[in-house]
Amino acid sequence: MLDSEFEELINDDTKQINGDINWSEDQDHSPTLDFRVEVFSVLEHPLFVRGSYNALANTLTYTLIHRGYGRIYALDMGKDHHNPSCNNVGELHKHRWSQQFRDKDAYVPTDITAPVNYPVEVWKQFCLEARIRHEGFMKEPPPIQMDLLL
Repeated sequence: MLDSEFEELINDDTKQINGDINWSEDQDHSPTLDFRVEVFSVLEHPLFVRGSYNALANTLTYTLIHRGYGRIYALDMGKDHHNPSCNNVGELHKHRWSQQFRDKDAYVPTDITAPVNYPVEVWKQFCLEARIRHEGFMKEPPPIQMDLLL
């Protein structure tokens, strides 16, 4: 994907998610909750968003995935990242596609102000900057069931 194609995609104001988002247990029954939703647009970009939240580890990730190129835009909270240029960007960072580094280069965002343990508020901020309109609601993650960890 060319940088210009990424810019057209990320700046497309017609990107939309329809319906409510519900968190569910991941397949290996860890304390991580996740979801996957389709992203529709007038330009018909082949996109979906995957979310992952682990309240015990204080980690949260929202990832915009292009079916042809993989991850093209993401927000990570609670996980350090080491850029190809050898600098660490810390536990709050975003990835943006570039021809040079693909999705490997990250930066510290100024638009994410909600803490990791407020995934619904973080979602709203993520969608705003990614120019995704969500026609529905994101449900609060269910409380952690400690018996699942045994």
